[in-house]
Amino acid sequence: MAYQLQEINKRIRTDVTEFLAECDQAYAQRVSLAADRILSNLERSPIVLLSGPSGSGKTTTALKIAEELRRRGVNSHAVAMDNYFKTLDRRTVPRTPEGDIDYESPLCLDMDLLDAHFTALSAGEEVIIPKFEFARQMRNDAAGIPLRLGKNEIAIFEGIHALNDDIAGRHSEATKLYISARSNVNEGAVLRFKGTWMRLTRRAVRDYQFRGTDVGQTLDMWANVRRGEKLYISPFKNRADIIFDSSLPYEVSVMRNFAAPILKGVPEENERHDEMMELVAAFDHFEPIDPALVAGDALLREFIGGGTYKYH
Repeated sequence: MAYQLQEINKRIRTDVTEFLAECDQAYAQRVSLAADRILSNLERSPIVLLSGPSGSGKTTTALKIAEELRRRGVNSHAVAMDNYFKTLDRRTVPRTPEGDIDYESPLCLDMDLLDAHFTALSAGEEVIIPKFEFARQMRNDAAGIPLRLGKNEIAIFEGIHALNDDIAGRHSEATKLYISARSNVNEGAVLRFKGTWMRLTRRAVRDYQFRGTDVGQTLDMWANVRRGEKLYISPFKNRADIIFDSSLPYEVSVMRNFAAPILKGVPEENERHDEMMELVAAFDHFEPIDPALVAGDALLREFIGGGTYKYH
């Protein structure tokens, strides 16, 4: 699917508020369809596995699905699989071909604990959801949160490896979802903004705003992030019961306010400098949108901040 630049700019100039509302409503409809599928499978499994690459909006989508299910009277819990990271042992941790720690590898996750928790939750037993402390790079089980699913309760586990063979393969009865920002923006037949740029832009802005990571560091990590997607995420997406697109037609017009100043600071010696300058130039084709107009519960708030959901 591709959006048309002319239509985006026309809608922004005509009635930007209505345009944003329509885009958010279209995404809400995708969330509603996911809720339909989850409920239709509830008798088989209370477990939902939500996968997608970095920058796809997994966290907000999991929260929105849980919110939609609760609206329908089904109590739901969104669980970040990042909390199942193992405490890093530098002697045995997986490494990239360059010798760096491969944070994208599924071997960083405690697959056996996830397996045990899915089984226990499905049987109505209580588990302790662990807490991974990223600052200390260690899992703190003592800070874990208890979870037990009552009748007609659902747990949504979101993470990049949720559809991996060692997770979904062991629990084929779970409802499986895959999400990614997949749409390009074209001007006629000319490509103006790549779908992968949307995810990179989201990641760069989020890292800069909330993780203290400058754009050079994000780009240095991005090559391994993309490598990890091709090795560990994309091969399993066809396991999904539903695959849906998290891109929003208005997002480039909003993100240009945040991303353009950051990306202009990419060091010239960075191997992706020229591509990033091309990305910055691409923003000029889009009518700008004031970020204050973005709804507090919009998916884009996961990356730009100021939203109503709690992420940390």
